[in-house]
Amino acid sequence: MSGLSDDAKELLRKPYYAWATTVRPDGSLHSTVVWVDVDGDDVIFNTAIGRAKERHLRRDPRVSISVLDPNDGFHAVSVSGKARLEEEGADGVIDGLAKKYLGVDTYPYRTPTERRITVRIPAENVVYSAGG
Repeated sequence: MSGLSDDAKELLRKPYYAWATTVRPDGSLHSTVVWVDVDGDDVIFNTAIGRAKERHLRRDPRVSISVLDPNDGFHAVSVSGKARLEEEGADGVIDGLAKKYLGVDTYPYRTPTERRITVRIPAENVVYSAGG
């Protein structure tokens, strides 16, 4: 199924941790915990330029994002597609995610030399379970 339902978007908007899975150069999968949000019909997360996720996605844009409701192990969404990387506006995105997940206005873990990048995933494939 493609596209995000309103229920899937609602789950992705909650401050629940997600995991992102990218493809390493050798074809093996790399999964990491990320903060996510929804922008229109896209799922977004943010990382620093030079980290594994960003390097993997520049080589192979295939990515999957999954969120599991911590209160209901059968309420989940998984979104996969081909990522687009956007530097413009990335500092604002990480600050917005810090507000959502930490309740602070500015991302507190930024380093002076760090450059942020937003990963945008059009919801090409969506699996949503309403839970039990």
